[in-house]
Amino acid sequence: MATETTAAEGSSLVFHPMDQFIVKIPDFLGGGTDLQFYSITNVTIWLFFSVLAVVGLLVLSTSKRAIVPSRMQSVAELAYGFIYKMLEDICGKEGIKYFPYVMTLFMFIVTANFLGLIPTSFTTTSHFAVTIPLALAVFLTVTILGFVKNGAAFLGLFWVSSAPLALRPILAIIELISYFVRPVSHSIRLAGNVMAGHAVIKVFAGFAAIAVISPVSVLAITAMYGLEVLVAFIQAYVFTILTCVYLKDALHPSH
Repeated sequence: MATETTAAEGSSLVFHPMDQFIVKIPDFLGGGTDLQFYSITNVTIWLFFSVLAVVGLLVLSTSKRAIVPSRMQSVAELAYGFIYKMLEDICGKEGIKYFPYVMTLFMFIVTANFLGLIPTSFTTTSHFAVTIPLALAVFLTVTILGFVKNGAAFLGLFWVSSAPLALRPILAIIELISYFVRPVSHSIRLAGNVMAGHAVIKVFAGFAAIAVISPVSVLAITAMYGLEVLVAFIQAYVFTILTCVYLKDALHPSH
């Protein structure tokens, strides 16, 4: 007990912003961090809620379509039109056949991001265990599709024919490295931005207990929360638009 008190007194932080990202078993299932491969964790539950929310929005809200749409139907139609236009503008008509995958990807990420803003919830997209598989799925899909559609001509993506001949081999190496770095940057960008925002909110929340700076802290939390609402959408948008760009490279490697 004396050791714990000394440790607490020797630390300037009485709150831990990163604790909110700990993967653990929920209290109603027994609690704890001693995880097995079959354990149902906070990540599992909130991933399930994300899928459930996407199904509810895109399937249930449009099952009884009306000329005058309900609010949920309007949101679903706006999301549909938004992603459809993005995919068509970047990839052309040929890319429309991949709309279901891109739409599902966007809706899952944006829903998971927004659910993570609910107090006491868990932000699944703050973990690389979630974002890396999403980025790798895009990378493998695009790469396989590129070779299936274009064969060896897909390798033309790495050969900068407009550059001077002497520079082309060097640029090819750079292009090859940047291509394989794509899933790393794709996943880190999403997880890093989401994690950073939530950690900052937790820091301000810790200062809210101090009476002198409490009003300033509350204002800071409100401002950061508003920013995080924007970031939740922007990061889903960035992830999706990069997916469309990578898809365009697979469909038109010479462009």
